Amino acid sequence: MESYARKADDLVVRAAEPTDLEAIHALECASFVADRLSRRALRRFIEAPHRPLIVARSHSALAGYILLSVRRGGRTARIYSLAVDARQGGRGVGRELLHAAERYARAHGCVALRLEVRYDNARAIALYEKLGYREFSRYPEYYADGATALRFEKSLTRAPERA
Repeated sequence: MESYARKADDLVVRAAEPTDLEAIHALECASFVADRLSRRALRRFIEAPHRPLIVARSHSALAGYILLSVRRGGRTARIYSLAVDARQGGRGVGRELLHAAERYARAHGCVALRLEVRYDNARAIALYEKLGYREFSRYPEYYADGATALRFEKSLTRAPERA
């Protein structure tokens, strides 16, 4: 298991494997109306060491995933995508995936983690703020439907936060 793997209660957080592909793609399609990642792209991400795809599984079913982008020699990692199965909401799946992303980024020498989120995704924004992410800018018309993205960043130089 990688350094970001974790098991809590019935939730197992680990690196995605090729056998997770269909479940990840199904969650991608269920979670996003537009701006979706293709099955082919997800397969490449599972295989690529610089864009780790981490999954959370509960009772052997996919509960969520997070996809990171870490440039070789880069000091800032980026959360490229995060999705949690709606039936798993409120169980801390998103929080555990974010903590796994932070552990991975720290282990690979990153000092900050960034992400974009739709301006109207209040639940996600509340979670990011609770975990120490701070808004630092905006991307107007970032999403396919013209919605604005809020850009958040968290410093990874201080001790990890647990919420």
